[in-house]
Amino acid sequence: MTDPAALATEPLFGLPLADLWFGLVFFILAMFLFLDGFDFGVGALFATREDDDERERLLAAIGPFWDGNEVWLVVFGGALFAAFPSVYANLFSRHYLLMFAILGALIVRGLAPEMYEQRHDDGWQRWWGRAFVVGSLTAPFFLGIFIANWVTGATSIVTLPALVVGLAVVALTVVDGVAFLRLKTRGDLRDDLRTDGYRALGAYLVLVVAALGSVYAAEPALRSALLSAPVLALVLATLALAGAYAAATRADRYYVAFGAAAGLVFALVGIVAGLMYPSIDRATGLTVEAAIVSTLQLNLMSIGAAVLLPLVFVYFAVLYTAFSGPIEAGESY
Repeated sequence: MTDPAALATEPLFGLPLADLWFGLVFFILAMFLFLDGFDFGVGALFATREDDDERERLLAAIGPFWDGNEVWLVVFGGALFAAFPSVYANLFSRHYLLMFAILGALIVRGLAPEMYEQRHDDGWQRWWGRAFVVGSLTAPFFLGIFIANWVTGATSIVTLPALVVGLAVVALTVVDGVAFLRLKTRGDLRDDLRTDGYRALGAYLVLVVAALGSVYAAEPALRSALLSAPVLALVLATLALAGAYAAATRADRYYVAFGAAAGLVFALVGIVAGLMYPSIDRATGLTVEAAIVSTLQLNLMSIGAAVLLPLVFVYFAVLYTAFSGPIEAGESY
């Protein structure tokens, strides 16, 4: 594109920018669910640890990362608002109570470890430890409900597919959390987590099947999408990744297991996107092409994203490299 005036009438380099931004929005959602997902999973696993040293190691493992990981949720909201403002307005206004529930759970999850470390008193730490677990379980549960309602176009908060998807997302975050902790811990704690990983993986697979079945039964309009080649391919990929996760966990191939957990997250979000496209808000009937902003705005946003997103990735590369070592006994949050 050589003529600046063409920015207002032609997409950059003739690219299908509306479709690319649809994919980018869901990629960002997957990044949040993967990175903050292991934080949620660690919080859920916190409930299974009774030894104070092990609990401190769990908190120390996520301490440098959890607040940075939440950046992806902000970026997700910003990208959805920038590219599809009508969807943002309709979706968030329909489910504003659910949005408050998600934010409340995130606040509790973030505040609880800070308060837990303020006083070494049994009653104090018991209360804030429970708050940490509750926030870590309810945040992905409510997020799963939000995603399911977005896909199905439900206007009420509680539906059967939403509840099942919410539980599936919780199980997935535990799978993710186990993979992360087995990278970051050593000794008996690492060995004990293997069983938790198997159980969470089994629960996730059962819940995914139940979620797809409930969507098929409750939403006839989505049946053709459920049986489409891309969605079926992602379902098969989920089974293959689950097998890889189990095998890597059994063989103590920690990075492979963590990569498989990432694949499971991206496969789930891919299924969501595949069920939705070319619509982006079934409740209002908006399609990607109808909901996207003007060509000029789209071109300018695409230029900005091409500059800023690599910087975000550099930041996370530096962060995870700087804190890449294992958590040793005695370390704390």
